[in-house]
Amino acid sequence: MSAPREIETLVDRFHRHRDEYARVAYKEAQVCAEFIMPMFEALGWDVYNRQGYAEAYKDVVHQHALRTASGVEAPDYCFRVGGTPKFFLEAKKPSVNVATDVSPAYQLRRYAWTARLPLSVLTDFEEFAIYDTRLKPGMTDKASVSRIGYIPFDQYPDRWEEIASVFSREAILKGSFDRYAEASTGKRGTASVDSEFLAEIEGWRDELARNLALRNRDLSVRELNFAVQRTIDRILFLRICEDRGIEDYGRLQALTNGQNTYARLFELFEQADDRYNSGLFHFRKERERDIPDELSPNLSLDDKVLKGILGRLYYPECPYEFSILPADVLGQVYEQFLGKVIRLTAGHQAKVEDKPEVKKAGGVYYTPTYIVDYIVKNTVGKLLEGCRSPKDASKLRILDPACGSGSFLIVAYQTLLDWHLDWYTKNGPEELAKKSATPVYQAQHLDPDGAPRWLLTTAEKKRILLNGIYGVDIDAQAVEVTKLSLMLKVLEGETGQTINSQMKLFHERALPDLSSNIKCGNSLIGPDFYDGQQLGILDQEEMYRVNVFDWKRAYPAIMEAGGFDAVIGNPPYVRIQRISQEESNYFFSVYETPTSKTDLSQLFLEKALCLVNGNGLVSFICTSQWLSTDYGRNLRAKLGEGLLHSLVDFGSLPVFEKADTYPAIVVLSRSRAESMALTRVTERTQLSLDGIEAVSSRQVPFTSLGSRSWNLNSLDLIALLGRAKRECIELRALGNAYIGVLTGMDEAFVTDADEVKMKGLELKLLYPYAYRGAEVSRYGEVRPHSLVIYPYSPTEDGRPQLIPESVLSREYPAIHEHLQSFKPRLQVRKDSRRFYANGIEWYRQLRPGSFSYIEPRKLLVKGIDTHLCVGLLGENTAFNGANCPGIILNHDDPSLSLLLLGILNSRLISHYLRALCPAKLGGYTRFNATNISSVPLPRVFPALKKEREEFLAIAARAEAMVGLQKMRAKARTPYEQTLIDQEAVVLEKQIDELVYKLYGLTDAEVEIVEHFE
Repeated sequence: MSAPREIETLVDRFHRHRDEYARVAYKEAQVCAEFIMPMFEALGWDVYNRQGYAEAYKDVVHQHALRTASGVEAPDYCFRVGGTPKFFLEAKKPSVNVATDVSPAYQLRRYAWTARLPLSVLTDFEEFAIYDTRLKPGMTDKASVSRIGYIPFDQYPDRWEEIASVFSREAILKGSFDRYAEASTGKRGTASVDSEFLAEIEGWRDELARNLALRNRDLSVRELNFAVQRTIDRILFLRICEDRGIEDYGRLQALTNGQNTYARLFELFEQADDRYNSGLFHFRKERERDIPDELSPNLSLDDKVLKGILGRLYYPECPYEFSILPADVLGQVYEQFLGKVIRLTAGHQAKVEDKPEVKKAGGVYYTPTYIVDYIVKNTVGKLLEGCRSPKDASKLRILDPACGSGSFLIVAYQTLLDWHLDWYTKNGPEELAKKSATPVYQAQHLDPDGAPRWLLTTAEKKRILLNGIYGVDIDAQAVEVTKLSLMLKVLEGETGQTINSQMKLFHERALPDLSSNIKCGNSLIGPDFYDGQQLGILDQEEMYRVNVFDWKRAYPAIMEAGGFDAVIGNPPYVRIQRISQEESNYFFSVYETPTSKTDLSQLFLEKALCLVNGNGLVSFICTSQWLSTDYGRNLRAKLGEGLLHSLVDFGSLPVFEKADTYPAIVVLSRSRAESMALTRVTERTQLSLDGIEAVSSRQVPFTSLGSRSWNLNSLDLIALLGRAKRECIELRALGNAYIGVLTGMDEAFVTDADEVKMKGLELKLLYPYAYRGAEVSRYGEVRPHSLVIYPYSPTEDGRPQLIPESVLSREYPAIHEHLQSFKPRLQVRKDSRRFYANGIEWYRQLRPGSFSYIEPRKLLVKGIDTHLCVGLLGENTAFNGANCPGIILNHDDPSLSLLLLGILNSRLISHYLRALCPAKLGGYTRFNATNISSVPLPRVFPALKKEREEFLAIAARAEAMVGLQKMRAKARTPYEQTLIDQEAVVLEKQIDELVYKLYGLTDAEVEIVEHFE
């Protein structure tokens, strides 16, 4: 192949003016414009985007956005095919000695190695150096290390074929570039960035786990795993933000100087919460946000450990360029990382080992990028083809029900971002940018052709993410990694300047809280898993292992609207024989498709069809063995009804490294088709996105298939309960709700343990005092933090009698002195404009109640809330019925008490009382004692309570709920608390159903109650 005429012209011109170009005054931008870019145009690259491709698909990207705060610049150009990076080009001015200068070579290799590109180019046009960038760069490497080609400019005409056969656009499309790179694979010294980075963060985990276990002896194994994972995630997030110029460069590095490293690191974490609003740095309670991390702030960690980790994160010692660490590399690293877990020995020493399920599976298998791209393109991409505007695109909801580290969701999100940017760019971005809530803004740097570059605002990227991306995984750590990856995707292309300016413009923090989008749970097992099982306090290990998930509760609006638009992913391949008998029984009772040897991926296919809406698409990569095995007959029968729209069969090709699988990509829909498109990929060379798309498909009519092996070759709630009331007795027949003790001046009568100790207040007149509604939780044992001074003695019938002041001062001098300090104010208290405490009874209380209210156990109601909330209050405790009405039964009967606890906490009774009790602002209700006492109960209730199975079942579940709340009070991580909350939802749903049955509601009436809110 002879060199094009333009190359000969460029070489001749450079030769004639070489001395001029070699001067320092001749700039890099000039050599790029006059020589390097024309050279690559001759290689077939659309350098100036004359084809008008969307931003995501331009051939050449000038990487202004990747200049980092460290002062180290990214390679100048990234050359891409179909939006996929192929190689970097680092340009230098001719005064730089490309052959010997160490710095530009190390800089290029560091970026390309981190980006996992096999080859890259360093050139000043005078010299053309080719580097194998799979070799891990070392800071002491000479410029010649890893260089596999060096061509002086005067040899370009004679060696043009050598250059063009690798770096021309045509050569890349034909695979020559990949074959050239493949020829160097396995060279001594090669080390992939993912394996090296995995080793790095695994080292962090070992160091952190050992030291945290040593310095925090009370940590449980779950708490230790949580603390280590979160610390790594937070450090990594901030370090990536530094290299992207979003955070000040070197903030983490500065912590290596001085002492109290963890405390100072935590200050950065807290600042990050203020800046980003990310759940990753969520340490304090905020409205409408997830449970905060209250464990990490109280940990102890040695300076030496943290300094060692932080000190290895910076250039030039660090070989990674975090600003361009690809999302799929981060995902693959974390997928492997999550395959191991920390355990504690009997001596509280930390050990890291493979998870049991990973051992059984023989390792962790990450989904190849091209598979993810194909699935997203054929679901999300197809759906976007039918969208005419962002309003249409905003209706799309995309789910990965086994999201792992988030690889599918990252690509789906990027696809949405690309579509929106392309639409805005083509539809008057200048006018859009003038709006106060603009979705786009103009980048500071222009494209090489001088055209403006438009970018999505952070607010728009957040909106797209929160609106369209959803994921679930049974592994809590995987859920956090998915959130981390998505947050980093939001910040791609941002700088500290753009973040700060947009925060000022939109008055909100930079990142979304993804707790409502990405959730932890078992996608296959719902709350009905515990139906029919004997209840007691549920086993904690079972709760963690099963981790039931309620789709309707997790995503109520989406499920109510019919489901998701796209359900995508790589569900786990686990044979049903490897799971517990209880789970197996559940699957066979709930799902249609399992047989004796089924696997979980088959169940995910069936579940996905329940989660997707009528016009949506499902696409998974899963085993293809169901196509021909006996255990696949039920699935074949179901999908053969026209639900399987396409199938890509890979046979036995090694789609997953080191895994003997028979994978296939399926695309399903609830809209029925007459045939499916079958694609058979039979060659290793076809294992790429382009390769799969190049294979012809054929239509297979479902009439040719069967279940045998497929040879491929408003109801008024008041009226409703009024009807029930005619058949019932009221609660007051069994007991009553009371207002308890109202002091008339809490400042004087309500105290706490510290004041009691300081003043020596006599304990005989002190009782624990429940007067804060916030202390009441559903089914929880209320443990008041306050004490009430009760200056009364009991009469024979239990009524309170005010202790005379002479007796009070003599026998309880400390309390008397304390009350004396409030005497002037106590004397002027009024009740309905009437003075009631003047004279000798100046220390009396407004409503002293009765000792019969204090002595027994009682049910305690949260006085003001959006729903009825009832807990338990122990013996010898007082309560303030204005804030917390107390229910006391006529007879002490623990079973009756639990039964009432369950009935009162049910949705039905809550709705009943919300209709009767006074409404408050914000959807709140004041649940008063009078209306609580009028709650209707079945007329047969007193006589037949021992015989009625419904009563016993409600009481048993209420008792289990009490046990769960005790467990929750001891739980120390958000994950533990969330799991317990999920189990509580299961039990409460069962109680609701039993109460519906108890009151004889019809299905239609139940539906009305359920949707009342």
